[in-house]
Amino acid sequence: MKVLITRPRAQAESFGEALQAAGFEPIYFPVIEIHPIEDNAELDDAIKNLQKYDWVVFTSVNAVDVCSPLLLGEGLGVRFAAIGPKTADALRRYNIEPDFIPDEYVAESILPGLGDLRGKWVLLPRPEVARKALPEAIVKAGGVAHEIIIYKTLPTQPDIAGIAALKSGVDVVTLTSPSTVQNFCAIARQNKLDPLRLPNNPLFACIGPITEQAAREEGITHFVTAKEYTTEGLIQAIRLKVES
Repeated sequence: MKVLITRPRAQAESFGEALQAAGFEPIYFPVIEIHPIEDNAELDDAIKNLQKYDWVVFTSVNAVDVCSPLLLGEGLGVRFAAIGPKTADALRRYNIEPDFIPDEYVAESILPGLGDLRGKWVLLPRPEVARKALPEAIVKAGGVAHEIIIYKTLPTQPDIAGIAALKSGVDVVTLTSPSTVQNFCAIARQNKLDPLRLPNNPLFACIGPITEQAAREEGITHFVTAKEYTTEGLIQAIRLKVES
């Protein structure tokens, strides 16, 4: 079975290897690129004054990779929270052990683990387009949510081989964020394909409920959503659907 991987190429290799190990044929079809904000004076200032924050909350591996090299040696008593095991592992690569990882890998689930936030500052390194649920919840709990945009998610044009594979028909399209949903659909249309009526009628596999909601908004109905919001959970969801 051919499984299309839409996440950035830099993050796709291990996912592709896991798909191969599970008996699938990965097709690399990156639809987004991650671009860090250059000369980010606001981020530099926040890290220089890290002691004023009680928590730094990372919601993605991308945020860790952009921000964490600047944090090395800056302990200063701040605590770190990571949404999901992949984000936690990314922090550990920089010798930062997360103080809290929620059981459910969505932003809203992290709030209970931050404790009493009244008068506390929380640093949120974020993409340019991000859901407001977490900062709004922090403010509602009496805290100060300091959001800093540290990267942009931009569309990219997949290579000719990826377009050819999509036109000839794949079995599964994996979607790992709302931006992959939106850009996949846009790229399909740019190449004279209807994302809702693709050759071979592929199954769309969503990594979690936020991505599922984005897929619904695009009109996608033939999908499955991972119970565990990781690439491993995504592979398991695909396998169960295929075997059912």
